[in-house]
Order: sequence, then C-alpha cells, then structure tokens
Amino acid sequence: MIYNQNDIENLETRFRANLINSLGGFKSVVLIGTKSLQGNENLGLFSSLFHIGANPAYCGFIIRPNEEKQNTLGNIVNTGNFTINHILPEFYKQAHQCSAKYDEGISEFKKTGFTPQYIDLIEAPFVEESNIKFACELVQRINIELNGTTLVIGKIIKIIAPESCIQNDGLIDLEEAGSITCSGLDSYHQTNKIGRLSYAKVDKEIKEL
Repeated sequence: MIYNQNDIENLETRFRANLINSLGGFKSVVLIGTKSLQGNENLGLFSSLFHIGANPAYCGFIIRPNEEKQNTLGNIVNTGNFTINHILPEFYKQAHQCSAKYDEGISEFKKTGFTPQYIDLIEAPFVEESNIKFACELVQRINIELNGTTLVIGKIIKIIAPESCIQNDGLIDLEEAGSITCSGLDSYHQTNKIGRLSYAKVDKEIKEL
C-alpha cells in the first residue's frame, strides 16, 4: 500500500489514527501516577514517553489536548510531581483500562485494582505492582500550538528497580524485569532480545557484547 498526503488526510478517522500511531514502530508504554491538590489519585496510560538526557536526568511525554482539571496534566501542573511505572504482562488489561475517560476526581487506582504506593516524601503515588518505577519533578511544560498537545518534561529524582535487572554498566534488563511494550493505540507486546553491540566508532569493528 502507498498513501500520499491526500490519501492520508481522507482516511476514515479510526483507521488513520491506528495507522499513524503504529507507523513509528514499538513504543514505551507506562502508567503515570499523580495526585490532585484535593487529594484524589489519578493513573493514566501513556505511550509517548521518551528520553531527553542523562545529566541532568530528564524525560518527557506528550499529553493530548486536555483541560487542566484533576487529571494527569492538571495534577502535574498544580503539584509539580508525578511517577512513571512500567507495565507487566499480568496486568496489561488493567493498565489499558486506565485510558478510559473517567469523571474528574475518580481514581483509576480504585477502578482498576492497582495499589497506590507512597515512598519517602514523594507526593505522587507509585504503582505497587510495577517492577520498575521512577519519580519526576516538573521542570518544563511546553504547549504545542500546532495540535493543542502539551509536552511535559520531568527531572528524574528517584528510581526503583530490582537489583537483578540492573547490569554492571547500568543497562536495565527490561526482559528480566518483565516490562512490556506497545504499538499503535491498543496492541501490547513482549520483547525478545536479539543482541547488544559495542559503541559505534569510525573505522572500528562493532562487536557483540
């Protein structure tokens, strides 16, 4: 199949959404935990998380057009913190349900059976069931006028992961942790490592690690 610009613009809405969302390949899929100023917990499903830098440790994700209410965007803006939690195969259906549009103030933790976990003085709830999770402080919010979305950039302030999943050089073994990935809007996958390679340099042979 070949789609030109006019074809893409005239595709049926849901078909186009599935096509474009899966076009970039496999994506990180996580649960983002927040808490409102009113004390209501929120848990949202996101597949737009990406790495920005390691020093300082920054990551970012995209929020679709939304009002600042007791939701992920509003809670992060108002409290300045959030958690990011990996998803395991045994609870991916529960995680998917967190993408449903519950009324403001309704806790997805309660609706889907996840356990809110509070660690140290971090105000946002972690997902107790997740193996790998980390907390972030809001450092920048960028409104993207092009399509009304919001880029949220957070500084990573705490990481929690099984010791057995962290290799000697710091690489996290995501398969050992059981973390899943996704494609499109609703397709979930487990991974199969095919190899790890040495740092690429000009005129130097790449080696298997």
